[in-house]
Amino acid sequence: MTYAPTVDDPSPPEVLARLRALCLEHPNVTERPSHGEPAWFVGGKRQFVTLADHHHDDRFAFWAAAPAAAQEILIDNDPVTYFRPPYVGHRGWIGVYLDVPIDWDVIAERVREAYSTVARR
Repeated sequence: MTYAPTVDDPSPPEVLARLRALCLEHPNVTERPSHGEPAWFVGGKRQFVTLADHHHDDRFAFWAAAPAAAQEILIDNDPVTYFRPPYVGHRGWIGVYLDVPIDWDVIAERVREAYSTVARR
């Protein structure tokens, strides 16, 4: 099942601006491109979120570090929103589609979890 965006949905630049703000509100976070996409790092080295703007498929999403076992639970409970991303999925990262209806409180929670997962290493 795919979601068809409506005229009321935020545009990718608006979604990126909100995602960027959520990532940058955490301490010691920097943004720089990684593999051609905006990405956010803790302490300048440890990546915790990256945008996935149609780079690997035709979907608009982000990938985030996730606590142990979260990936399987999130995907099983909501496969319309979550997926196992290529390259980092085997390390437990979660993919979050941004071309579906967005609950920004949930997105904020995924970003907080990603930050906490990487920052405590």
